[in-house]
Amino acid sequence: MANARSGSLATILFLFMSSAALHKGAAQDPVVSQNLVTDNVTVVEGEMAIISCRVKNNDDSVIQLLNPNRQTIYFRDMRPLKDSRFQLVNFSDNELRVSLSNVSLSDEGRYVCQLYTDPPQEAYAEITVLIPPGNPIIEARDEVLSEGNETEMTCTAMSSKPAAIIRWMKGDKELPGKPKVELTYDKMYTVTSRLTFTVNKEDDGVPVICIVDHPAVKDFQAQKYLEVQYKPEVKIVVEFPQGLTREGENLELSCKFRGKPEPQRVNWLKVDDDVPSHAVITGADLYIENLNKSYNGTYRCVASNSIGEAYDDYTLYVYDTAPSTEPAAHDSRAGEGAPRTVDHAVIGGVVAVVVFAMLCLLIVLGRYFARHKGTYFTHEAKGADDAADADTAIINAEGGHTNSDEKKEYYI
Repeated sequence: MANARSGSLATILFLFMSSAALHKGAAQDPVVSQNLVTDNVTVVEGEMAIISCRVKNNDDSVIQLLNPNRQTIYFRDMRPLKDSRFQLVNFSDNELRVSLSNVSLSDEGRYVCQLYTDPPQEAYAEITVLIPPGNPIIEARDEVLSEGNETEMTCTAMSSKPAAIIRWMKGDKELPGKPKVELTYDKMYTVTSRLTFTVNKEDDGVPVICIVDHPAVKDFQAQKYLEVQYKPEVKIVVEFPQGLTREGENLELSCKFRGKPEPQRVNWLKVDDDVPSHAVITGADLYIENLNKSYNGTYRCVASNSIGEAYDDYTLYVYDTAPSTEPAAHDSRAGEGAPRTVDHAVIGGVVAVVVFAMLCLLIVLGRYFARHKGTYFTHEAKGADDAADADTAIINAEGGHTNSDEKKEYYI
């Protein structure tokens, strides 16, 4: 009844103002064209909307505001419509500004700003009501995962207008999801996004975040932390010695490991052989005293859990005892069981001197023998100096051929 009365009143006022405008137009010269403007409004459900009807170059023409059903909300500064959510914010010759509080979806539509001129002018303000989605719901198919397995998660944003957009993040990396949009009976939208991915051990404890983008809300998200089980990671650390492993020294190896669940079994073994009988194994540590070359080989630490097992190897090579760099006078044990070491440079120098001396001796002997080569003293030539000729010398030679057995030669 109130709406009908307000409509009748608005009609009477409209006819009266139109008649006045016609008489005014007949009595006056044409005026500059009037411009009636307004703006579209987007508002979140439950908040306040402001509708402004503005006029340029107004000549005292009347402004009124109508709702989508073309019922008068305000005629000048009067409110025929009995809806207290509409309140006058400003009224002047150039503007009619009205507020609408506690906006609901039923308030959405086209509002009319009307100016009583000849002919009447109208401008339209579209009110769009945004309805934010409910809290996003994230669900996982698997609560506990094993590395290398594939899993699936879903995120749902319900009852929004317009439809929400869902994005996925795993840590700081964005992943693509598959969205599905449904329109409900009350003209709302429900969006469900499905994410499928494979996990590894680095994903353990990493958050998977469902981010909901909607013009009515900001920073709207839900997250779920991954729990990934994986086989152990093993690393052997040499605690002692820090340098080369030498005979007589001690060796200490520590097996470092991590896994999920925590490894319950840790074993030490020697590849292709037995661990030395006097080696001491304490938990994850291996200790061997008084090393010698018979201990050379590959030592392995093996750790296992319910997911699997893993190992790390350490190859031992025992070097000779390091030479002493201190004078014997400073070592109370010098000469007692310690191996003697000889400077190779000294040995080389001695050999060079000996070789040089032998070469000099050979040269001297060679020159001496060269000077005395072929000097003979015989009795065959004795008396040859007094003979008249060679035949006589032979005949007169003492002893001749008859005494050839007694001939002697001297070689110096």
